Amino acid sequence: MVTGGAGFIGSYLANALLTRGDTVVVLDNLQTGRLANLEEASASPRFHFVHGSVLDELVVDELVHQCDVVVHMAAAVGVRLVVEQPLKSLTTNIRGSQVVVEAAHRYRRKILMTSTSEIYGKNSLGPLRETADRILGDPSIVRWGYSTAKAVDEILANCYHRERGLPTIVVRLFNTVGARQSPAYGMVIPRLVQQALRDEPLTVYGDGRQTRCFAHVLDVVDALLRLLDDDAAVGQTFNIGSSEEISIGRLAEAIIARCESRSRIELIPYEEAYGAGFEDMQRRVPDTTKLRALTGWQPRYTLADVLNDAITEARREAAPRADLVSP
Repeated sequence: MVTGGAGFIGSYLANALLTRGDTVVVLDNLQTGRLANLEEASASPRFHFVHGSVLDELVVDELVHQCDVVVHMAAAVGVRLVVEQPLKSLTTNIRGSQVVVEAAHRYRRKILMTSTSEIYGKNSLGPLRETADRILGDPSIVRWGYSTAKAVDEILANCYHRERGLPTIVVRLFNTVGARQSPAYGMVIPRLVQQALRDEPLTVYGDGRQTRCFAHVLDVVDALLRLLDDDAAVGQTFNIGSSEEISIGRLAEAIIARCESRSRIELIPYEEAYGAGFEDMQRRVPDTTKLRALTGWQPRYTLADVLNDAITEARREAAPRADLVSP
């Protein structure tokens, strides 16, 4: 069972599970996920889609009972969505995880909980190990509500493992990107690519010197499968991400060049983009030593691959469909 499986990462995971012979049930409310993401999966007789919410205890109970393993990916996604709908994001992330974990415990199902690099807050030291300190800002700033909600999710999974023996795995994802990722929720690469292809200004928030690492979704899914299949991963937490670091300003320049765009870069103050008091971190780089040591995982895709896929997808999305063009 994959909650949030119609989303960007979840749909890739569903495809990979089906490819290797598993039966997959996806639960998604389609608020940020898309049925189009599941077009490939839907062709398999071993795929089942349920339109519903992780907040629906009866639906979750029934589906978990039918499955052997749960991958919990359903969550509010993207900085913009979290900032604009903080209460809904908090409720979905905390209560939804509680419902899913409780059902997994009832039926003794292994559960992989997807968390986030937001856990580390403003900690800009790097590369960040799983034991690195969390550094959060003013609690009145809703950005840190998302970090706190995901921390509660992690603690919930860890408590069920330690006190009740539930087989849990926690993963922290660092900026996963690739085709199918929507620019609608503040995801930086699809947003900048879309602007470049339209020859619009590329809006870079802050001074553009903040650095990030972007992992290809296929590398991330490979890591998830390795952890799901390794009993030694149970009860542990793992970073998943790329170590190829780039500033957002340089990223924008690379996108302009690859798109052969006439766009320019426009710096937008954080308070103008997200409201007064918004805080960000200067650097975010994962240490994936633990993941590599246990599973032998190595990323196969570079940032260039990531950008090529994102640009190809954006061009395909922007192209007029033949069946909609008048004769």
